[in-house]
Amino acid sequence: MEKTALLNDSNQKRFLFRVGLSWLFDAMDVGIISFIVTALAAEWHLKAQQIGLLTAINSIGMAAGAAVAGLLADQYGRKAVLLYTLLIFSAASGLSALAGSFVILCILRFITGFGLGGELPVASTLVSETMPTEERGRAVVLLESFWAAGWIFAALISYFVIPHFGWRIAFVIGAIPAVYALYLRQAIQDSPRYVDQDARKPPIGERVALIWSAEYRKSTVMLWILWFTVVFSYYGVFLWLPTVMVLKGFGLVKSFQYVLIMTLAQLPGYFTAAYFIERFGRKFVLVTYLLFTAASAIWFGSAQTVTSLLTAGICLSFFNLGAWGAMYAYTPELYPTSIRSTGVGLAASFGRVGGVIGPFLVGMLVGREMPLLSIFMIFFVAILIGAFAVLVLGMETKGSNPE
Repeated sequence: MEKTALLNDSNQKRFLFRVGLSWLFDAMDVGIISFIVTALAAEWHLKAQQIGLLTAINSIGMAAGAAVAGLLADQYGRKAVLLYTLLIFSAASGLSALAGSFVILCILRFITGFGLGGELPVASTLVSETMPTEERGRAVVLLESFWAAGWIFAALISYFVIPHFGWRIAFVIGAIPAVYALYLRQAIQDSPRYVDQDARKPPIGERVALIWSAEYRKSTVMLWILWFTVVFSYYGVFLWLPTVMVLKGFGLVKSFQYVLIMTLAQLPGYFTAAYFIERFGRKFVLVTYLLFTAASAIWFGSAQTVTSLLTAGICLSFFNLGAWGAMYAYTPELYPTSIRSTGVGLAASFGRVGGVIGPFLVGMLVGREMPLLSIFMIFFVAILIGAFAVLVLGMETKGSNPE
């Protein structure tokens, strides 16, 4: 039984906005790197494999950060871990502006990724535990919508800043969240469910064992498959999107402009998912949006005209990011409070392995001059596997109230 009153409507909106801004900054940093590598490739004469390695390094850091932060958040609280991860990624992002070599930039991007990967599952757990049951799924999807806003900011910064002032200034802008973390320290509280736990906090080894116990094993297997396939396809596609546009024959500025248009489609994708998730349930939204994502990937890979390319890219953004929102809403609902952050963090961490493989694989295949349609066919199959796992192994959590 919860002892602490959940937030009233006005406080719910204020709380969601404050945590959402940290999510926005996270997305802005991830988005900026996808544009920066395109500029770096020209300035530092990077090969396709090096571009893939740089984006993969970021995801390796995110995998480590998600696992560590998830474990620590069940032990020390969601708020404290959220603030520390925010500080880590913003400081490392700012320092990336000073990188003088490819190796140094890779090291700094690993540290940035560690903070980024740690912040996301902890923030979604915090929001999921703080909102009332009937608003929980919608609130987490709306939290995820700040990701789209962050990518839009990244696209705007890249379009207006990088061509005129260089990529280093874009990294400096990525240090802004450090200032915001100081404000957030006073502006939010830890989740009522975490604060009100009556039971002792299990040690790390016991928590990891619990998520693989008979009671939660099927959900854990499903989530790990889902996270891996979604993150693999998302980072494989979207971190390469500006470069893919260049490969299709567009100039740097025009490519950034088209990617900005595609990115704008993420917002209605989130908003429709936020509506449907409380109306039709988590499984319906995940399976439906993933199937449409798979179809859009094939369409984008085979598109030849500007109109077809833009329309396919818009659909890809719309459905893929709607599925992301549903995934973040769904994951915390499958575990009890005592192991929730551990379960979410480890699922996200395993997913980030896909985020490592995806962009690196694209870099390798582009370097071997494999046709783009063949590359996007890989993502098509991966997304279908994720949708099938949810359909067969997933349980519906709409209206549930796990302790």
